[in-house]
Amino acid sequence: MKLKTLFLAMTFAAGSATAGEVEVLHWWTSGGEAKSVAVLKQMMEQQGHSWKDFAVAGGGGESAMTVLKTRVVSGNAPTAAQIKGHDIQEWAELDYLANLDEVAKKEGWEQSVPSVVTDIMKYDSHYVAVPVNVHRVNWLWANPAVFEKAGAKIPTNLDEFFVAADKLKAAGVIPLAQGGQPWQEATLFEAVALEILGSADYRKAFVDHDMAVLKGKKMVEALTIFKKMKGYTDQAASGRDWNIATNMVITGQAGMQIMGDWAKGEFIAAGKKPGVDFVCVPAPGTQGQFTFNVDSFAMFKQKDKGAMAAQNDLAKTILTPEFQEVFNLNKGSIPVRTDMDLSKFDQCALDSMDTFKASATSGDLVPSFAHGMATTSAIQGAMYDVLTNYYNSDNISAQDTANLLADVVEDAM
Repeated sequence: MKLKTLFLAMTFAAGSATAGEVEVLHWWTSGGEAKSVAVLKQMMEQQGHSWKDFAVAGGGGESAMTVLKTRVVSGNAPTAAQIKGHDIQEWAELDYLANLDEVAKKEGWEQSVPSVVTDIMKYDSHYVAVPVNVHRVNWLWANPAVFEKAGAKIPTNLDEFFVAADKLKAAGVIPLAQGGQPWQEATLFEAVALEILGSADYRKAFVDHDMAVLKGKKMVEALTIFKKMKGYTDQAASGRDWNIATNMVITGQAGMQIMGDWAKGEFIAAGKKPGVDFVCVPAPGTQGQFTFNVDSFAMFKQKDKGAMAAQNDLAKTILTPEFQEVFNLNKGSIPVRTDMDLSKFDQCALDSMDTFKASATSGDLVPSFAHGMATTSAIQGAMYDVLTNYYNSDNISAQDTANLLADVVEDAM
């Protein structure tokens, strides 16, 4: 159900922020993420503003969005909220979001940020949100010491993945660290689907909602492999947060994890070095492809002039090179600006930026459906339900699941 349906009869009421205060709703609560938020808070306080943190735990953001809706309904919207993808346009359509055109023009956003990103930040050609970073979702993270001990090779394709997983399993190690939450399961499936479908059919399925592709042979194959991977996870995965799964790789309890580059922030926070203590490679079979997830903050309308000024400063600060550098070094992502000095970034980030730029030209830059970039929240939620039900059931076939995936997408459109 669209936000418009929920809020059409409601009238906007301004939040209760005091002059110079920004209340920021987000779900960045893990180690690397919390460090990143602390930087933004510090930079805002250095400008004389006060920061009211409104953190709602939950790596996929579902809980945060539920809380946000409740706040807005009660006429108490925060100054800014972490909102992504199509949801930005839905909130803007309801006339809840502030216009950031003046800040964007003054700060030169159009010249420093790629249009594939700025287009997502706009509604009716006007800026209503500010991008924070670019995440590559299709990464595989591995503990090289664990692989060496098991006599396994870090996989570059799906056939190699299962060979390595069998060796890790035989060595008494959990091959694949996974958290049993719908968004994490969708993240795993998305990586498999990207390889099996290819970038063009991935886009047809999850952006264009082509029914033939959604229920086709390639989708059935992707679903079959996705389900096979569950046999290489542990039985305690249900309900596990993503960062706990990452820690399993860090500590050697598990060999690898398929997760976005925010996982790198956990390795860094634990004092681990890329290329030494952990390895980052594209998810099996997805070399040259880039599934993107752009974190962003939408700015909610304010009546108080002090709050409006603080809000504009927040938007400006987020896209400064200084914040972009320190934030993304902590978060594991890459800057959303393409005009920055990347000398302080590690090889994982440099590889990510190179692929980001190259894939934008090759057609292999695709939005993540698992992370709200490819489609509406209604369609995403419907896909989550189908995928998690299939993944956790022994009584549903891959073909029936593909058919159901097409049906629920069509119903939610």
